[in-house]
Amino acid sequence: MSPAAESPQSAGSAQTYSLVVVSNRLPVDFEVADDGTESWRTSPGGLVTALEPLMRSSDGVWVGWPGVADRTFGPFVNDGISIAPVRLSAADLEDYYEGFSNDTIWPLYHDVIAPPSFHREWWEAYVRVNRRFAEEAAAAASPGATVWVHDYQLQLVPRMLREARPDLVIGFFNHIPFPPDGIYAQLPWRKQILDGLLGADLIGFQRAADAGNFSRAVRRLYGYPTRGVAIDVPGHNGVHRRVIAKHFPISIDARSYEELARRPEVQERARQIREDLGNPKTILLGVDRLDYTKGILHRIKAFGELLEDGSVSVEDVTLVQVASPSRERVGPYIALRDEIELAVGRLNGDYSTISHTAISYHHHGYPREEMVALYLAADVMLVTALRDGMNLVAKEYVAVRFDRDGVLVLSEFAGAADELKQAVLINPHDIDGLKAAILRAIAMPRQERLRRMRALRRKVFDNDVAAWSASFLRTLTEGAAVRPGIPDPLAAALRDVTSTGTLLVALDFDGTLAPHVDNPEDARAVDGTRDAVQRLLDQDGVRVAFVSGRALVSLQHVSQPQSDVLLTGSHGIEVQLDTPEIELDLVSAELEQLDTLAQVLERISGGVAGTWIERKPAGLALHTRLATPQAAQSAQKQAREQLSVLLPGLTVREGKNVLEFAVRASTKGDALERLRRHTGADHVFYAGDDLTDEDAFAVLGEGDLGLKIGAGASLAGYRVHGPEEVPLVLGMIADFRDAAAETPPQPGA
Repeated sequence: MSPAAESPQSAGSAQTYSLVVVSNRLPVDFEVADDGTESWRTSPGGLVTALEPLMRSSDGVWVGWPGVADRTFGPFVNDGISIAPVRLSAADLEDYYEGFSNDTIWPLYHDVIAPPSFHREWWEAYVRVNRRFAEEAAAAASPGATVWVHDYQLQLVPRMLREARPDLVIGFFNHIPFPPDGIYAQLPWRKQILDGLLGADLIGFQRAADAGNFSRAVRRLYGYPTRGVAIDVPGHNGVHRRVIAKHFPISIDARSYEELARRPEVQERARQIREDLGNPKTILLGVDRLDYTKGILHRIKAFGELLEDGSVSVEDVTLVQVASPSRERVGPYIALRDEIELAVGRLNGDYSTISHTAISYHHHGYPREEMVALYLAADVMLVTALRDGMNLVAKEYVAVRFDRDGVLVLSEFAGAADELKQAVLINPHDIDGLKAAILRAIAMPRQERLRRMRALRRKVFDNDVAAWSASFLRTLTEGAAVRPGIPDPLAAALRDVTSTGTLLVALDFDGTLAPHVDNPEDARAVDGTRDAVQRLLDQDGVRVAFVSGRALVSLQHVSQPQSDVLLTGSHGIEVQLDTPEIELDLVSAELEQLDTLAQVLERISGGVAGTWIERKPAGLALHTRLATPQAAQSAQKQAREQLSVLLPGLTVREGKNVLEFAVRASTKGDALERLRRHTGADHVFYAGDDLTDEDAFAVLGEGDLGLKIGAGASLAGYRVHGPEEVPLVLGMIADFRDAAAETPPQPGA
């Protein structure tokens, strides 16, 4: 396909798309044939395979660099996918890509295995190029489009997009590790990178530990409230935006690898490889980019010591090492290649024979068919990464082994180790342990090999690259940005759950029935709520309850409930269940703790503008909604530190711009279970918006329904945009109950 011929005609620059994928490289490679003919060839990567069907079906475009410096290409279509190339100069590549991306971020994020370099001109180029990518993505995105940004080269793009196009739903996936705070803190531009990433609605990582590292860095450097996978980021006019930071381990197109492995010509090539190597009893295989994070030298050292001490012989065991070229103009990579090739040469000189080579070393890449043949030929796969976001080679080896044979030796510092527990897990820094693992793999009985590989294959095939992309996009589009209205799946679920049996409708108040406001006592339910609640109260077999973190007196004031509404306040510590009185039972020691708690919080709040104290029967809440982010962080930090010393047994809950301390532990989940027992409900419908409502969603069982109000990660099965939808949902429940009551029983029922 000629790039020049395909450019403007196929996809004009004014065209916009509902899905925009942004990555440093495009999913196509630019090629120039010997006769000068120019064309595009689809890249064979797993990301391309995962997103290809989605891009075609959802009107998507891919934004990225075409792999050629100082050349401009217009938009075009390749194999059904719209392409929007971004121009980069040779200077951009030197400073933004080889410099900041690969000589600053890459070593820093890989635990400083090699020392990172910090240069201001590299940072300036990184900002400049990220803005170019962001502008191209913003221009290509339709109103309300989903934009998925990929990897460490483009960490500033989410914030730039957020500022230019606040209507967009923005996701970011980091394909490499995210370092612990002590290492990340070395980066001079650490806050700018965090701010760039926090422009996204969803930030994906390979491992749960990486997501945790990111959240800790945000807490330390910005003081934003975090709980679990959720981060509340201050926005304009005091409105907070919920960002999810969660792990989504990437995978491969496992079935395509197995299909290749089953081809007769590939299997014949595998047999030929063994024969060319002298038919050793055991072939060890390493496949890596030539990179200091991959632990290639550790692997060679361990194998060399096994040869030296006579644990293995060169006639019986051969190591095949494929080290594909990588960043060959970067100093540490040049030095690494020299070091590896020197080590290989020494071992081969010391131990190879005329018919058997100790290490078969290959410094070049191979087509996928040849790699699959190598996987089939290898008895043991060695993945000894010192630090790796995932390591897809481990998963490729497992997918290829349809014979259920072979042993995977896997570094615990690779993300794949979180999933592939049946591999032989090793610490590559422990050379003696690595040697023992290699010997164990060589001698492993066939039945154990088959058992382990069967479990590994199940994990890889159940969690392939299509499942990864679907999970990320589902979380992004369903959790990060919620469209107004009642989704059809929710309507169907409401019909199924609420039309029969005794029903408990339990509702949070703030953020669910009423929008959040600066002064909690000014909160009022949205129009239509009271009428919708009354319709439910008028029906047989339906009970309605308000479940709140507020004190019950406050809840009664703002909600003005009908007399038949059941009430629980203070996260279930206070209840009013068909009685005129509020039930509360605190002992004298708890009352003394309340006095101490009040003294501490009043002293802190008195010194920080924009904060105030809300008194509750079993605790107090420190509100920081009107304080600056820095002041809010300071006040909450002081409260945590002082009270952890004075009253170490307190229950602490973090909400939206509020920190709650209680002298008795109770949750909305406890409150909901008490309501279920009191009402004898067959089914429970619960609606809530806050982190504290997750405790209630967690106790819902089969036949119940949870409804999350707004964005953010949640255990609820369904969600709506805001409080305005809640009266509509309650009205639908009433409609379904009415319809069920009017339907005559079926014969024999």
